[in-house]
Amino acid sequence: MCATAMLYLILRTSFVHCDITDGNQEHLKREHSLMKPYHGVGSSSSSQWDFWGSTLVTSSYVRLTPDDRSKQGSIWNTVPVHLKDWEMHVQYKIHGSGKKNLHGDGIAIWYTKERLHPGPIFSHNAVFHGLAVFIDTYSNDDSTDRTFPYISAMVSNGSVGYDHGKDGRSAELGGCPAEIRNKDHETYLAIRYSKGRLTVMVDVEDKNEWKECIDIGGVSLPTGYYFGASAATGDLSDNHDIISMKMYQLMVEHTAEEESQDWTKIEPSVNLLKSPKDNIDDPTGNFRGTALTGWKVFLLLLCSLLGIVVCAVVGAVVFQKRQERNKRFY
Repeated sequence: MCATAMLYLILRTSFVHCDITDGNQEHLKREHSLMKPYHGVGSSSSSQWDFWGSTLVTSSYVRLTPDDRSKQGSIWNTVPVHLKDWEMHVQYKIHGSGKKNLHGDGIAIWYTKERLHPGPIFSHNAVFHGLAVFIDTYSNDDSTDRTFPYISAMVSNGSVGYDHGKDGRSAELGGCPAEIRNKDHETYLAIRYSKGRLTVMVDVEDKNEWKECIDIGGVSLPTGYYFGASAATGDLSDNHDIISMKMYQLMVEHTAEEESQDWTKIEPSVNLLKSPKDNIDDPTGNFRGTALTGWKVFLLLLCSLLGIVVCAVVGAVVFQKRQERNKRFY
């Protein structure tokens, strides 16, 4: 029984890789993707991306802010997203001349009802409807015990705003530190929303391997919102560059009741009473970097072998005890 369970776990984990969407061009939604050479970016009626403020579009990157004080910039998809399940991959780079703790402020990735809505939070309004993922490089709260740069996520229905002075701690869903500044390579962020589960993954070392940052269930997000990215500098600054934003559709089956629901009317919310593990059986698998590497397969096989040995030993002991007990009855 133990061996069978172990074998099932290995096979199930291995087959997850078959459903990975990353890099699958069939599921890439170009109308929601920003890629070199950035065609469809601008103010024309046919453009799919608008930009604002200090944003500069080059052939190699979209610079939201230069390494200069008091700059704000953003870029927004003009096409509303009507996907129920999706995965957004962001390739970006934050770099500048500022030394440790002398840089700011960071990048925010938005999936919101409002677009091109300038404000004080990474050049966006503090009150919004939807999802925001913050790549915060400067600590505004002197009493904080967390390490910056820090990545966090927030879902809002417009009733609660982002608390800039506390780095959004009162409303965040989770987060993780990430050393993303002044790397020799680009860094990556993946945001996945599927069947009420929000997962944020990072690849800081450019190893083509995701590491989990946030994983929470009970999240409700509507369709019809817009994706965007924004950044800001204050007295301290950095270059905030977006290299690409790639949107993938996740092929997920929904119940008839879910399909008949008007997803545009869903209120952005989080049910914190629901465990993130409630959605563990996601049929679409997970991110590309969670596929089994060689050493993970080795560890799983080793654990399976140990499990078989333990089961065999326990079985032998139980069998011997039964034999001894049966002898006593003769």
